[in-house]
Amino acid sequence: MNVLQRLGYFEKWFILGIIAGIIAGMAATVFYTLLHLFEFIFIRKFIGISYPEPIGEGGKVSSFVFHPGDYYLIPVSVAIGGLLSGLIVYTFAPEAEGHGTDAAIRAYHYYQGKIRWVVVPVKIIASAITIGSGGSAGREGPTAQFSAGIGSILADLLKLPPEDRRKMVAVGIGAGIGTIFKTPIGGALLSAEILYRRDLEPEILYPSLIASAVGYVIFGSIYGFTPVFGYYSEVFDPLRLPLYAVLGIVSGLLAILYVKSFYGVNSIFKKLKISNYFKPVIGALIMGCIALIAPEVMGTGYGWINLAEYEKINVFYSPLIPALLLLALLPILKILATSFSIGSGGSGGVFAPGLFIGAFVGADLGLIFHYLFPNVVPTIAPFVIIGMASFFGAAGKVPLSVIVMVTEMTGSLQLLPGTMIAVALSYLVSGNYTIYQAQVPTRRDSPAHKLEYEIPLLKMVKVGDAQLSDIKVNIDDNVGTAISKMLGNSFMSLPVVDGNNTFIGVVYLRDLEKASIDESIGKYVVRGAPYVRPESTLEDCWDIMARLRSRWACVVKDGKYLGVLTIDNLLKAYEKNASKLKQDSSNRTT
Repeated sequence: MNVLQRLGYFEKWFILGIIAGIIAGMAATVFYTLLHLFEFIFIRKFIGISYPEPIGEGGKVSSFVFHPGDYYLIPVSVAIGGLLSGLIVYTFAPEAEGHGTDAAIRAYHYYQGKIRWVVVPVKIIASAITIGSGGSAGREGPTAQFSAGIGSILADLLKLPPEDRRKMVAVGIGAGIGTIFKTPIGGALLSAEILYRRDLEPEILYPSLIASAVGYVIFGSIYGFTPVFGYYSEVFDPLRLPLYAVLGIVSGLLAILYVKSFYGVNSIFKKLKISNYFKPVIGALIMGCIALIAPEVMGTGYGWINLAEYEKINVFYSPLIPALLLLALLPILKILATSFSIGSGGSGGVFAPGLFIGAFVGADLGLIFHYLFPNVVPTIAPFVIIGMASFFGAAGKVPLSVIVMVTEMTGSLQLLPGTMIAVALSYLVSGNYTIYQAQVPTRRDSPAHKLEYEIPLLKMVKVGDAQLSDIKVNIDDNVGTAISKMLGNSFMSLPVVDGNNTFIGVVYLRDLEKASIDESIGKYVVRGAPYVRPESTLEDCWDIMARLRSRWACVVKDGKYLGVLTIDNLLKAYEKNASKLKQDSSNRTT
């Protein structure tokens, strides 16, 4: 056993949490740097577009002016990105296609946390190209898969058991996403929540808190600690709570549309009888055509979210449709753009697009409510923020963590009551639809926890179904008789009964060895000894044998001695029922 395995749980996972946090910080830093490099090459230089940046990444909301550049080159740029991404992914690591987070979740549930090392560089490079060239995707999926992959590899290098490797993968998912979003608390919660649709993984929380904190410090030390979307400072108004509830219901319905659209497009591309290398190119071209209508759908769209929050509607650009209509269509256009970018086999996350969609659902409803109730809704900012949380809380089945993450990203602690109501309703309305198809409903449904919830056969078989042996001594018998019966049955103890066959207790060989042979055993009986009943299980019987270090357990009904169940007869009953279960299972499958 290595040094880590000799440590206690908290000591071991404190160390591993720090290691996972360093990995997450490095992953986020490397990916963020690569992403901006490719954005500079494709977007700034090749097309000449000026992307808005969010406040937390140096953006200037008040002074931003959109420059369309060589607008017609947008489909060319994203197609080149799709081609390069497809070549890299399908040549070296096909499992890196798509949004990444699902692959990491699947590794946790089904593959004992095993992720091939080649997935790590492939996912980072392919995703940076996809998003950097203008594809509609998010940063979190690549960072999550990168962190989870390195965690898996490191667990193998440290010779950790499969269960610890799984935990490292889960911790990596949350820490990676929490780091790239600069949301350490939300990231820690996400690692425990994202694995299931209706459950949490409590054993992940402690190391995730440490990992997310460490990753956040590393990434923030390089790129700053300002929340991605700055600080929201309006005073909370409880009169808006019913309106937030409406936003939650609408977000839940659109979350269903997001999931159906994404996997509908994904299904179409899987059925296409062409090489996988070219599918992302086709998807990118379609996405590029959508971007010709609305360039806002390109990339992560964080800057556009910030502009919507500050009501800089006049900055939004489309060569074909007016600003208000563009704003109304953006949620649907982003759903389609993401479905074609990632659903076709491109590489990138679905979390950031989900925030974008939710933000503009909120912006649209916020504008409607502003015109209807101008005194109650003076600005649309709170609806933009709550829209992000309510939409992806439903689409990703991560209500708790997304509430905290959006709060951290916007500094909007005062909006928590409205956010909680909207997320609760959107989660309810969206039902079982989830963008993460590798999620299982609860811990009980995860193959990783299968053995914890299986009913052992020892619990299924009753003592009354096993063969009992009539081995005992009477309380009036002498020591010589008792010792003779013990040695004849290879027992170190025997049950003792009275003349009415009532169970009295147990007599032990060690207590009789120095006694006179003709002496009565009465004063050597240990009373109050544990026993089982006919309706007890074999596991109850095994437990008594283990505690008493005995080869038998006494069976009693209504105080009367029925016999002893020996370990040999217990094993025979177990094997008999195991064979029967196996035969029944075989008959059901034939």
